[in-house]
Amino acid sequence: MSKKSSLSAYEVINEYDHEQLKKLFYEYADLRNAGKIASEIIKAREVAPIESSDQLKEVLKPFLFKEKEHKILAQIYQAIRIEVNQEIEVLKEFLLQTEELLDKGGRLSLISYHSLEDRLVKRYIRSGLFEGEPEKDFYGNISVPFKKVKGLIVPSAEEIYKNNRARSAKLRIAVKL
Repeated sequence: MSKKSSLSAYEVINEYDHEQLKKLFYEYADLRNAGKIASEIIKAREVAPIESSDQLKEVLKPFLFKEKEHKILAQIYQAIRIEVNQEIEVLKEFLLQTEELLDKGGRLSLISYHSLEDRLVKRYIRSGLFEGEPEKDFYGNISVPFKKVKGLIVPSAEEIYKNNRARSAKLRIAVKL
């Protein structure tokens, strides 16, 4: 997202320790075997640095099943991209700013393209938090900055047919309280 980023994919793959890689692949790619993938990367880079996506793909071969190879690689590359671009932190900053930028009654409309983003947006709209439980007042009420408007909006079959990239889009709308 920024050419001035201080972090590169090369650094993530070749310098992160086992726990960092495991967390990255588990949290950003929803890979249940994230620890094994991290171990394989660490083992391979002890021999030589991993310098290309082809080399990474070769290292990951034991985890790539013919029918799901593309999906698994997409998840791994997504996790690396999210980390390099700090996309989750940027989204959190943006959501926090919307509280101050929008006037009462203003609408917040967000399109997310993967479950990690969508969970974050959904939780923030519902509770005003990214994690943990909101504090309740004496009467058991919680104070939230937004109220959900309508339900989740997803693309129609026709829209997906016209634009296949729309298939994972989810639109959430909220009004500032």
